[in-house]
This record gives sequence, structure tokens and C-alpha cells, in this order.
Amino acid sequence: MEGPADVLEVVVMSIVSRGFRGRRRDSNQRLPPGQYLTDDFPVLSAGPTPRISLDDWEFTVVTELGQSHRWSWKELTGLSAESVTADIHCVTRWSKLDTAWRGVSIDTLLADVETAADFALIHSYGGYSTNLPLEDLLDGKAWVAYEYNGQELAPEHGGPARLLVPHLYFWKSAKWVRGIELMPQDFPGFWEQLGYHDYGDPWREQRYQGD
Repeated sequence: MEGPADVLEVVVMSIVSRGFRGRRRDSNQRLPPGQYLTDDFPVLSAGPTPRISLDDWEFTVVTELGQSHRWSWKELTGLSAESVTADIHCVTRWSKLDTAWRGVSIDTLLADVETAADFALIHSYGGYSTNLPLEDLLDGKAWVAYEYNGQELAPEHGGPARLLVPHLYFWKSAKWVRGIELMPQDFPGFWEQLGYHDYGDPWREQRYQGD
């Protein structure tokens, strides 16, 4: 049986105190500018969906000094997991509220990693990459998620595991994630090299370079 130390419930952008009986926040107040609500979960990918055997799956953190830290699928899913409820916002303008995930916090993965890096480049199976400031992966802001709505994460949604960074546009939550490269300087990822914003804050409508 899981105890309180094993499961941490994290609510992103919609925190309500236990027992609160006031007026529920209107969903429109949770929508960033230019977004619309959907009950669906659209599938958008730049290429074919990778199919990765769990026996071959591996997650690697490489520091700016070239030191590697690796987890197999069994090792990753054996780490302390968190349940996450988050609103997600796609750069193509749809938003989905109160999505339910489960995975391992990036804080947990980097707990024993020594680094002076300020940036991270996320790498995925299939060749995709995306860049973020390292601080946007820490302090309970990001996870390697492997369950959605209580089920194994489907390949079309990034399974067996994807990055989850719900406070940024959803392209930053890279599907089919396989590792983090820690860097002293920023370097653009796949979509960022094609003109998407380096940061991607939905509340500031940072969709493209110059926004």
C-alpha cells in the first residue's frame, strides 16, 4: 500500500485549499490569451511515432563536463513517483484543463547530479529536441511522465515516457523523451531552430521568435 511519502499530489495553476467552499474559478480565467478549451487530446507530431521497447529504453542525463547518469525503464519506474494534475496549453491554441499524469520529478533525477549548467537540451527518441532554462525543470515544475489518466502513456501521446512541463507551451513537453543534456549556454532545439520561441510562455503568447 502506498503511503503519503510515496505519492505527492501536485496541482498546477489551479490550487484550491482542502475544504474551500467559495466560488470555483471560471475556466476562462485559466486560459492564456488566444487559447480555446478542448475536451479532446489532439495528436500533433512532426514525424512518425517511435516505438521503443521497454527493454531498450533508457533515460540519460549528461552534464556539461560529459558525466553521464543513466536509468533503465525498471530503474526509472522504481523511483518515487508523483501524481500531477495540470492544465496544458498547445502552441496551436488548444488548452486542456485538469489533465492527470504520473511520473518522476526532474528534481529526483537531478538530486545527485553535480552541475553548474544554466540550460538544458531535451533529447527524444526519433531525433526531436527542445531547449529550456534549467530552472524551469526544477522545484516541482517538470516530470518524466509515463502515465496519463491512470493508464500507460500511449505512444501517440509520447509513451512510454514524455517530459511534462505544463507551465510552458506543450511543445516543450517533449514526447518519447530519452535524456537531458545540461549546458552552460542555451542552444535551440528542433522547433526553436524553425522559428518557434526559445522560451514559450503561454501567458505571454511566446509562440514565435520575436513574440
